[in-house]
Amino acid sequence: MKKFISLSLLGASTSLMAMYAEHAYLYKDPRIMGMGGTNIAIGSYASSVFSNPAGLANIKKEHGFVVDVLGLGISASKSAQDFMTDLQDAIDTEEDAEVANVLKKYSGEHFHIGVDNYTSLSKNSDLFSWSIGLLAAADFNFMSHAQGSANGGLLQTSSRVYGGVVFGVAKPYDTQIGRFDLGLGVKYISQVSYEGVLGVSELLDEDEDNKLIDTLQDKYEKESSGFGVDLGVNYHPFAQSFWKPTFGLSILNIGSMKMDDAYGRQPMTVNVGASVTPDVSFVNKLVIGVDYVDLFNAYETRVYNFSTTDKILYSDYEESDMIKRFRFGVSATLLDTALFATTLNAGIYQGAYTAGINLDLALFKFNFATYEEEIGTGSANISDRRYTAQLTIGW
Repeated sequence: MKKFISLSLLGASTSLMAMYAEHAYLYKDPRIMGMGGTNIAIGSYASSVFSNPAGLANIKKEHGFVVDVLGLGISASKSAQDFMTDLQDAIDTEEDAEVANVLKKYSGEHFHIGVDNYTSLSKNSDLFSWSIGLLAAADFNFMSHAQGSANGGLLQTSSRVYGGVVFGVAKPYDTQIGRFDLGLGVKYISQVSYEGVLGVSELLDEDEDNKLIDTLQDKYEKESSGFGVDLGVNYHPFAQSFWKPTFGLSILNIGSMKMDDAYGRQPMTVNVGASVTPDVSFVNKLVIGVDYVDLFNAYETRVYNFSTTDKILYSDYEESDMIKRFRFGVSATLLDTALFATTLNAGIYQGAYTAGINLDLALFKFNFATYEEEIGTGSANISDRRYTAQLTIGW
């Protein structure tokens, strides 16, 4: 592992920039993000395959086949719309100075826009539980730099369009010391990613049609794909006690998915978690969880060298911020009937608050959450408050 360097030193040279990328992920379920992103020792959802496949064993058996169709989700940074509107207005003027002024106004800020769809079929039978899903997603990230080029600024991007198939299975084992749920996940993901910078002239697209798109494709487009294997276990030592504690462990992306050279890489991570589900009279179900992800610091910070316009050079450095890896969450299901259910979520994710609500009305499920993504690290923290909503047809 390369020695960790503080991102605050990157300002010493205008040719060096950090993409300030968030920790690697494939899918962020608003129901999970609302409660601080905790799910390693909780499960209960088809999307548990992305955190710990053993959690599939907690899908309710009485629900039979659980179908989620057209689970359309969208997420965006707090100021993403303002930035995109100002940038488009400046581009419409076809004036270099106007575009440069927008890049200067938002210099150093990070913006995120994401869309996704996870359609899945799951079932918890007497012998084992399973889930299969199709993922289609895209996330676009931008960061403006007022200095760094002769024409007045740069717009840095790390973006991708990706999708694939995910399968998970979990089986419980009752022993004299408690129940163990063992989980296995297999996935195939294919993606097209873009990471690089665009100057003012490229943003203006003055001389030829689709110049901006051509630039992204010719200079920065990368195609990658790979298989990954996930293993997980949840241990329930006192299933009949008041607190009903659970301890979880997952190893994700065994094989690293063969995406190491592109934005969207999925390193192998070891993750731990714990949860309690106490019986309380004032709610239908109360869950409290705590997770610590990436136990051995597999996530890295990518530092770019833009001294050449023909090729993006970079180095990956160890990133070991403990706060970014800690998660805490509380979920309270107030009502759960065949036609209507409502759950309130809250938590701490990467040192900032999260909140969310889940509403199920007959065949429609609406989930909303807000959380804050820590883009930087160490002394160069850059927080990105995001809002995510999802509408699903399911039963």
